[in-house]
Order: sequence, then structure tokens, then C-alpha cells
Amino acid sequence: MQIFGENREDMMALVDMQTMLSMVQLMEETDILVGVFDETDRLRFANRAFRAAWSVAPQEMPLWSDMMRRNYVAGRGTIISSGDFETWLRSTLGRRGKTGFRAFETDLHDGRWLWMTETTQENGWMLCVASDITSVRVDERALRQDRDNAIKAAQTDELTGISSRRFVMARLRALTATAGEAWSDVGYVAVLDIDNFKYINDRFGHATGDAVLRDFAETLQRLVRKTDILGRVGGEEFILILPRTSLAEAEAIIDQMLAAVRRSRPLPQEVSFRYTFSAGLAGARQGHDPDEVYRRADLTLYAANEGPRSDRHHLKYEGWSRAGDTMGCASDQKYP
Repeated sequence: MQIFGENREDMMALVDMQTMLSMVQLMEETDILVGVFDETDRLRFANRAFRAAWSVAPQEMPLWSDMMRRNYVAGRGTIISSGDFETWLRSTLGRRGKTGFRAFETDLHDGRWLWMTETTQENGWMLCVASDITSVRVDERALRQDRDNAIKAAQTDELTGISSRRFVMARLRALTATAGEAWSDVGYVAVLDIDNFKYINDRFGHATGDAVLRDFAETLQRLVRKTDILGRVGGEEFILILPRTSLAEAEAIIDQMLAAVRRSRPLPQEVSFRYTFSAGLAGARQGHDPDEVYRRADLTLYAANEGPRSDRHHLKYEGWSRAGDTMGCASDQKYP
């Protein structure tokens, strides 16, 4: 028997609409801070409490980075103790949206102390929920903050401010862990290496080498997507995880990075100075050993460096066997 007759689907749609409207109204009235960001990290929804905390106008939809930057300048919103906002931002973006769930404490300029959670979907959309815990166990606050700072330090490369090897490899292990269908595609891993870095260090000094490393990290961080994970392995070697990415998409991302680094001029006093990098790509599947995925990407990086420099790309495609597929990208120019 049809309860609603021919109008049942219309009635159900109306009920769903009323439910959604009620949910939005309840979130607008609650003192809990609620915000939703899309895959580009642009604010798509924020309730009254969230907008008030970070000074967002009712119809405004800023990028998260822009929202934090302007509040930092105005002395509002989150208290950021770092004297260099861009370094803080780069470090924070290295962790933001990289896990399905993250929880931490933060304090605001208005005196409140918040417990904040970030829940991120595979497509990059994120739900942020914060509760006021100003009055909860104030005596333990410093201890909890020290704990959070220690975790952050372990997950961050001190020189460049991006993710550390430990954090990136942990995310790679989580990505390849068999939670669904074994051997299903999970994306690509790239190992990136700055060309002639030893020569740069020897000729210009380690301070210049450090400046190049920081510039490399900053340049690439601007191009990674919200779900991508960029980290420094050590020295001049970096790793980039590209979840849910095809070979063609991964190659296009590396293309953009190669071009951006070629355009970069990291030394204001040496405007003619430029540098390049090479990359190796390896495909990953659920069930793959993350260390083996990294090794294959590293091998294709070696092949890229050993290949003919006239061919910027040379591709070794092995198909989706357990060995995966690999690609090497060599930079088309080298310094000097």
C-alpha cells in the first residue's frame, strides 16, 4: 500500500528539505562553532558562532588561509605565537586535511580556549567543530599544550616548515593499509630531488642552500591540493603523496611544479640564480608495502637523472601489476 499515493516522493522530498532547514537553523543558534570547507579550503558554511570567532561576514566565503592571515594582522581569532605567519601557515597546511580526523586545542584573542575537531572526507571537504573549554581543567592546560606542541614538532621539518618524513610515511602507511578491496588504486608517490644541490652548497655556502630548500618547499606547497601531502625526507630530497590521482594527473602536477621552480628566484641579491629538480613517480595500491612504494619512486628518480637530458620526460610503464607503474621526470635545465 502506498501511504502517500502518487505524492509520496514529493512528500519525502519535502520532509528531507524541512529536516535540512531545521539542522541549519539549529547550527545557527548553537554556541558550538561549526564551519564547512570545500576541497580548495574555501569556507562554504559557517554558523553564527564560527563567523563571530573569526570575523567572517554572513555572505562571505574566504579561503581558510586568507581568513587566518587577515585575523593574524588584525590581532583577532586564533592566537598565533609565531613571529612569521607564512612559516606557521606552511607548517599548519602540512597537517590540515591530511587525515580523516584531527583534534586539538587552540586559544583565541578574546580569551576563550577551544577544543577543535576537523573531519575530512576523501574528496577534501572538511567539517570543523569547536567547543568552548575555557573553564575545563585550567590547571592542565599548559601540559596539554606542551603535548600538542611536541606532536607538531615531530610532524614538522624544522628548516622548511613542511611535514617531516615521519608524518608523510605514516600517512603513506595509512593510505596503503588494506581497509577495503585489496590491491585497489590509492594514488601516486613522488620522490623529488633538487638538482646539483651539493654544487650550490659548495659554491654559494650553506646559508644559500638553506634558502633554496625553503624556497623549494614554499613553491611546491602553493601547488599541492588539500589532500596531497608534501614532506622533506632529508637533505635535498622531498616526498609528495598524491591520493586518488591518476598517472596523467600526477604527471600534470609534476609539470606544474617543474615550471614553477624554474620561474623561482630564491636569492634577491642574485637575480640570475635559478635551480631545478628531478622527480620519480610510483603508483600505490592498498596492500602495497609503503617502503617498497618509496623505493620504486626513488629508483625512477635515479632513472630520470641518468636519462637523456634532452627528453624531459621518459616513461617506464609496467601496468598495474604488484610492481605498480612508475615514471621518471628529469628537469629540462640544470643549474648553473
